[in-house]
Amino acid sequence: MAMTQIFAIGLYFLCALGVGAFSYKKRASASDFLMGNRSLNYWLTALAAHASDMSNWLFMGYPAIIFVGGLFKGWVAIGLILCMLLNWQWIAPKLRILTEKSGNLTLSGFFESRLNDHTGLIRLFSAAICFLFYAIYISAGLIGLGHLAESLFGVSYHVGILSGIIIVIAYVLIGGFVTLAWLDLFQGLFLLGVIVAVPLLLLPSVGGFHNIQISTSLFPDFKGMTLFQIVSMSLGWGLGYFGQPHILTKFMGIRDVSEIKQSTRVGMSWMILSLAAATFVGLIAVPYFTNGIHDPEMIFIEMVKGSYRPFLASFILCAIIAAIINVMSSQMLVISSILSEDFYKKFFAKSATQKKRIFVSRLAILGIAVASLGIAAMKPASIFQLVMYAWSGLGAAFGPLLLYSIYGKNRSLLGAWIGMLAGGITSAFWSYLNPFPVEIEPLLPAFIISFLLNWGISQCVSRKESAQTCP
Repeated sequence: MAMTQIFAIGLYFLCALGVGAFSYKKRASASDFLMGNRSLNYWLTALAAHASDMSNWLFMGYPAIIFVGGLFKGWVAIGLILCMLLNWQWIAPKLRILTEKSGNLTLSGFFESRLNDHTGLIRLFSAAICFLFYAIYISAGLIGLGHLAESLFGVSYHVGILSGIIIVIAYVLIGGFVTLAWLDLFQGLFLLGVIVAVPLLLLPSVGGFHNIQISTSLFPDFKGMTLFQIVSMSLGWGLGYFGQPHILTKFMGIRDVSEIKQSTRVGMSWMILSLAAATFVGLIAVPYFTNGIHDPEMIFIEMVKGSYRPFLASFILCAIIAAIINVMSSQMLVISSILSEDFYKKFFAKSATQKKRIFVSRLAILGIAVASLGIAAMKPASIFQLVMYAWSGLGAAFGPLLLYSIYGKNRSLLGAWIGMLAGGITSAFWSYLNPFPVEIEPLLPAFIISFLLNWGISQCVSRKESAQTCP
């Protein structure tokens, strides 16, 4: 049986490697390796932005909360869909135009340009924030790979996460931005087909919709607390889209800003179908597991294993591997760009050659891999909790700053870096700081605090400067 499973997964990876080989070319410059010289078409941009977002969270973390909490938890998906649409509308066109004009390859570099920062503070603090939260984010993917390896092959969890990180490192080192975008396209279409097909095919085996004995209402009641929970869940996840560098850099790589509308239609269609299907997975798991399940995050894996022959089951579960690899690869590429462009080049070797910068980028990939491996080995929390922690930290630190950098007036460096730090710190420690008697998603208060500090301090600095220039 193990050989059958290995053959199925090997077949999938041969297909993926074929796509990689088709799109591969030697990366002659840092711009080519990190940004693909802004050459992505609208299909590649759409699937790269969305497939690099939905990791094993789509198959494991999110269905688990639906399985446990009912359709009411679907407000998480609704918030994500609405805010990602706004991300395409408000952020993508302006970020693409402004970063090309300033020649920036990273989000940190864009902030520096917009704020006229000559101190290096923005690059330094953003690099530290990214390294911390991305290490946690990547570890969530590794935990998913470890569980999958245990379930499919019976190997130890630690062997699974070590094998997983080696595969992901190889993906990033060999390819670069464009190759990863093509792999995102291939794997995004594959995982969409899987996440849609599996629950539809399993529905008759559980007796249809009437056997789903769990709350299927988005509005259990209209009490004030319920409405507050809806806002907390939807915005407490959705606002994160404004501050995820591994998604935002995909906007920067599209070849023409005029193609963003087409890219939006493709990407949002993919996202709506994927999240609707993942919600469906959580619902039909209720009648499927009549005796419950020890780990709700394993419902998709166990449903597939229990319903299909080993070869087909293993091939289907490659969708989870694809999702994990998509996200981890994009995140590692972002970290490599930040540490090589925003740290090494800025502070140590301003005149470094292209070859040396690419070399440093690859060293950065190895560094974040080791850090993530260490976190995953400890298994500090569930996949859902780790993704929420990292997603919230990045979203609160960079989202308000990005919005204010693009649309705000009277921008100030002091307001920017205090707001960025406050957002990241508030999100990281919210579980200890929460003064309210109800649970609030950490991103929501952290985002608000970060934006208000950025705006308030910038206004004060602007007024002070105006007063000093008056005769």
